[in-house]
Amino acid sequence: MKRKMSVEGSFYPARAVEIERYFEHFSAVYDEEKTLPAVKKIKALIVPHAGYIYSGYTANIAYRILQKSKIKKLVVIGPSHKMAFEGVSLCGFSSYETPFGDIGSSNFLLQKIKEQFSLSCTSQAHMEHSTEVQFPFIKHYIEDAEIIELVYSYADAESLSKIIDFVLKEEDCGVIISTDLSHFHTLSNAVRLDNICLEAIENIEIKKLQKGCEACGILGVEALLLSAKRLGLNSLLLDYRTSADASGDTESVVGYVSACLYE
Repeated sequence: MKRKMSVEGSFYPARAVEIERYFEHFSAVYDEEKTLPAVKKIKALIVPHAGYIYSGYTANIAYRILQKSKIKKLVVIGPSHKMAFEGVSLCGFSSYETPFGDIGSSNFLLQKIKEQFSLSCTSQAHMEHSTEVQFPFIKHYIEDAEIIELVYSYADAESLSKIIDFVLKEEDCGVIISTDLSHFHTLSNAVRLDNICLEAIENIEIKKLQKGCEACGILGVEALLLSAKRLGLNSLLLDYRTSADASGDTESVVGYVSACLYE
């Protein structure tokens, strides 16, 4: 079965040409001021999942860097926003629909993870924007990528981290962790809270996350940092901003970060 789009036209444009305009604009703005970091042996990304007008710029940087890697097989991991359930959901989709065309499923990772971990399929949980907004980026920047999608609700960070460990030990395989940061604080309070998350990610400090970091995908971030500790990975923050950068509203903002973990 195909994983159909569910938030096209709302979180991101439904037409490929409109998405390309976003990506071209994001890249042009970035390139006017900075040069992309030359990061080798990328293993994982942390990226945001709001509407492209708000968080697309931050995510775009990470995917441009990922494009230069050899990674072709990706596990996209995000929190469930619409429904609660126990554990982590993995469904056997044959492909993932995007406005740029379908992304093939990684049968290799699907079978390997099914063999190693007892994951059930909660199909309704996969009508989820936190993972879906990543798919157009992946298809655009890594045309021949293969993916699987994991959506979690009430799950354990250590259990999720074991899945991440397994994936990152496979050759040319990577992980994408989807999360936004604090929600609906004033800009000054959001920056204060988000800085806790940024320090935890940059320094791979799991305990720091529990000292005030607000992130809807904090479980995924914690799981990745646990894996990064075990595997001896390094972390590089790529971008941080809030919705105020796009909207001008400083009274109720959402925070966004992108980062990469590498050998």
